[in-house]
Amino acid sequence: MLSRPRTRLRLCLPLPLRLAVLFFSLSALQTFSLFAETLTIATYNLSNYLPTDRVVRGVFQKNYPKPEPEKTALRTVIKALNADILAIQEIGPRALLDELIRDLKRDGIDYPYADMLESPADPERHTAVLSRRPFTKVNKHTDLAFKYLDATETVKRGLLEVHVATDAGDLALFIVHLKSRLTDRPEDPESAIRRAAEATAIRNQILKIYPTPTARDARFLILGDFNDTTANRPLRALEQRGKIQIATPLPGADSRGEVWTDFYAKQDTYSRIDHILVSPALKRAVQNNAVTIYDDSPNVLTASDHRPVLVRLTLGK
Repeated sequence: MLSRPRTRLRLCLPLPLRLAVLFFSLSALQTFSLFAETLTIATYNLSNYLPTDRVVRGVFQKNYPKPEPEKTALRTVIKALNADILAIQEIGPRALLDELIRDLKRDGIDYPYADMLESPADPERHTAVLSRRPFTKVNKHTDLAFKYLDATETVKRGLLEVHVATDAGDLALFIVHLKSRLTDRPEDPESAIRRAAEATAIRNQILKIYPTPTARDARFLILGDFNDTTANRPLRALEQRGKIQIATPLPGADSRGEVWTDFYAKQDTYSRIDHILVSPALKRAVQNNAVTIYDDSPNVLTASDHRPVLVRLTLGK
């Protein structure tokens, strides 16, 4: 018995309908492309990648560079992170940034784009960024002023603002390193007042750039070493002003469920002071709605007194 020929759907569809199917198919492919773009961004305090007074093999040394075993461990960690964009804190002058980039490339990880902020208020410790993507814009804010006790000060390490292009649109990173807990002002134990003032000045600058931070095109991260926890004023200032939602600090943990990022030897304490905050437009893009505190290598404890924090974004949502 002969079977009836199977009718192909394409031949039965009128031309307008076939064009509509083609249009929606192309749209679906484009949407898939947007959803498939993943970007890994990390922040890492390198712990004095510069000459400073330190104890080396039990001996106090003045103005001594970061020891080579620490540098080697640091590069091993950075290679394991495999971040597309890496924000760093506590690096010395440009020559040391160039050294790090060169040594990383020798070890098999290439960051062809880099920039740094050298703030006049802190001639030793700088913030910087390494990237696999070119920057579309870089702004270095070194004049963010605020009232502090009986004087006017500026944010000590400034604010490094970098932008990169993505399929979903412009993405901005605001890289910070707030004042440490060391202080010579008895009126401000552990520099808590100063850090809050620095964070407020940074917040106000971000709002100048993104006056409507809840807008769909306001895609930005605030990341770095805040020297404070989410419960205190600096993070709360960056999270919200009045009823305006600015950014959300992302929760996270390491592979064992521990949440600390810094060991503060002076007080023998562990705390979470390295953070990544995301704007409302980016919240849905965060994979697993959390960051990862990296601890998958014993080199982490040799490289720095901080542990790196990374976020993976699936852009186009």
